[in-house]
Amino acid sequence: MAAGGRASGRPAKKKGPSKGTGGQVRRGLQGKGATPPAEMRHWYKDKARTERISREERTGGTGTRRPAAGGRQRRSEDSPEYIGGRNPVLEALQAGVPCTALYVAQRIDNDDRVRDSIKIAAEHGIALLETTRDKLDRLTEGAVHQGIALQIPAYDYAHPSELVELAHDAAEVPLIVALDSVTDPRNLGAIARSATAFGAHGLLVPSRRSAGVTAGAWKTSAGTLATLRVARAANLTAALREYRDAGLFVIGLDGAGDTDIDAVDLLTEPAVIVVGSEGKGLSRLVREQCDVVARIPMRGAAESLNAGVAAGVALYEVARHRRL
Repeated sequence: MAAGGRASGRPAKKKGPSKGTGGQVRRGLQGKGATPPAEMRHWYKDKARTERISREERTGGTGTRRPAAGGRQRRSEDSPEYIGGRNPVLEALQAGVPCTALYVAQRIDNDDRVRDSIKIAAEHGIALLETTRDKLDRLTEGAVHQGIALQIPAYDYAHPSELVELAHDAAEVPLIVALDSVTDPRNLGAIARSATAFGAHGLLVPSRRSAGVTAGAWKTSAGTLATLRVARAANLTAALREYRDAGLFVIGLDGAGDTDIDAVDLLTEPAVIVVGSEGKGLSRLVREQCDVVARIPMRGAAESLNAGVAAGVALYEVARHRRL
């Protein structure tokens, strides 16, 4: 051959006409229909699950955002409270404190108090849950629980006017104890014990800057909060004014009072005893609502009394005058 190389032996491939793009472009312009909603896409369930887990980790599963690391999580008012300790738990169960569950630590060293608590819980249909000591530490916020804790629901506060209605229903002279800036729940519990012992018809607490009915208050009250109503007022001064309009006398307790508590001539009348904080006493606005500000006479060595003790002394004087 004059030109070319060796023949391959294959028939030559016939080259046809190249495809145009017009048809493909027209089909692409037609689209694929409406965009499907997110819940119909294949990745939606995985994404939703991831977001849910992330949200629960941020809020602890309560719907409330957790504080930054190192900060203490603020308990919601609607969250349950926990009473820890064998004696407090047994006393609360015996007193009929409203509760929803009894937590008992695994491999607990049983004694009569634990056995009696479990028996009472079973008789009243209270859930019995076995748990770890670490969880009990978290539930009781590090308080001494001795391997047992009682869950109580958030307290259902009364309206201030209900306390007067309770006295009228019992055909008794109203006696109410109001707390002004008493922030320690143990003081609230101690005052509840004195109020129950000396015939008060209820406690009144402000909704801000004041102790509420918490586990600490239940524990100190030794179960008396189960029978004594506690009311909450958005504005303590306004609530005291309404009590005065309803015919009650407001008697404030303060170390700088004008007269001794045993010399007050209003103790047999419908009355509200207002107890101030140990350090600051009565606030100015609350003092202005008082018909009289009384003091508890003491020797010079003692400058003031604990709010719970002061309330007990004053309530005893009221009870003594009303027996005369």
